[in-house]
Amino acid sequence: MPQKRTYLMCPPEFYAVDYAINPWMDTSTPVDTELALKQWERLRETLTGLGHTVHVLPAEPGLPDMVYAANGAFTVDGVAYGARFKYAQRTAEAASHRAYLAARGWTCVQPVETNEGEGDFAYLPDAYGGLILAGYGFRTEPAAHVEAQDVLGRPVVSLHLVDPRFYHLDTALAALDDRTVAYYPHAFSAASQRVLRQLFPDAVRADDADAYAFGLNLVSDGRHVVLNSEATGMAYKVEAAGYTPVLVELSELKKGGGSVKCCVAELR
Repeated sequence: MPQKRTYLMCPPEFYAVDYAINPWMDTSTPVDTELALKQWERLRETLTGLGHTVHVLPAEPGLPDMVYAANGAFTVDGVAYGARFKYAQRTAEAASHRAYLAARGWTCVQPVETNEGEGDFAYLPDAYGGLILAGYGFRTEPAAHVEAQDVLGRPVVSLHLVDPRFYHLDTALAALDDRTVAYYPHAFSAASQRVLRQLFPDAVRADDADAYAFGLNLVSDGRHVVLNSEATGMAYKVEAAGYTPVLVELSELKKGGGSVKCCVAELR
């Protein structure tokens, strides 16, 4: 059944690909900021049309990746575990998220360890009494998993990402509801694949085409699965699993290495 969600998004008003900090970014490829804004707005309208609340974090000049709002913090039960970005180009985003959330009553915890918010953390409240899945290998440090567990009071399972194209957990794994996941096995180490098989034997498993089309970078309310329009194979898989796929075109934002989930932080 669908559950009403609350999300945070940031418009791509200053979006550009002026530097390359992941394999998808190519500074020689032109970016159409106007089209990116239109695609972003369509995503926002899709989420509100499904009955969800979407708050908007104002964009700031000089922060072209701020549109990827999922990376700014990770929230559970009114507590926001803040981000500490790996790359200097994104460092200032963390303070913007912290200020926004604190002004609206969130308990914000500034991290000591490097982590990139919900980009590398996924929460499943109905799995094993409340479980956090956490990625490491490219952006978030394993020590941040321990820090997040202490801050949020939920058990954390560490998952090792091994393919640089899937540099954040949210490019390789997604929560389809509060206890079910979809994931791309080859993005993870052999040991982490075994962990995922044990924890989620009924998971939806993506193939190469799904993953390269950013089909795991999705947002789900437990029934409707909003995902990149290129990911038609993944759409068939989630539909076969009993969910309703909703396709949204985000071709411009993919140039920066992100898609649906990267643009959407869930506020719990």
